[in-house]
Amino acid sequence: MIYHQIRIALKPDAPDDKVQEALGLLRTLGDKLDVVEFFVVGRDFGGEFHYGAMYAVKDIDAYRTYMYDPLHRRIDALGLPLAANMVSLDLTDDPDPGIGDKIAQVHSDRFADHPEIFSLIENIDSYEGSGLPTDDSKPA
Repeated sequence: MIYHQIRIALKPDAPDDKVQEALGLLRTLGDKLDVVEFFVVGRDFGGEFHYGAMYAVKDIDAYRTYMYDPLHRRIDALGLPLAANMVSLDLTDDPDPGIGDKIAQVHSDRFADHPEIFSLIENIDSYEGSGLPTDDSKPA
C-alpha cells in the first residue's frame, strides 16, 4: 500500500467558499476513484496546517491513476492558489526497494506532462515533500 498525504496551511485571505469547494472535490476524488482503498479529508491538528487529506492506494499503478486523474488537476487548479504552505508525503509498506524512485517518477512525469501544475506550486510560499518537481520535470 501507498499512503499519500497532503497537509495545507491556507493563505490568510483564502475565500472560505473556495476552501470548502476544494475540500469537497478532495472528498469526491476519494469517492470516485476505484483505485482509492480508503481516504480521509479534514482538519489538521498538531501543527501549522489547517487541512489535510490522505489516500491509500494498493500499488504504484494505482498511485499513477490517482495522480493523473483529471479531477486531481482540477483540485490543484482550485486549491493550490489558496495554499500558503503545503507538504506532500508518501508512506508505504511496499517491499520493492525501488518504490521511492517509482513514486518520484510519477511526480516527475506529472510535472513534465502538466507544466501548469508546476506554475501553481511555484506560487506557494513553502512546498515540501515527495511531490516535488525534479530538474528534469521543470518546464524550460
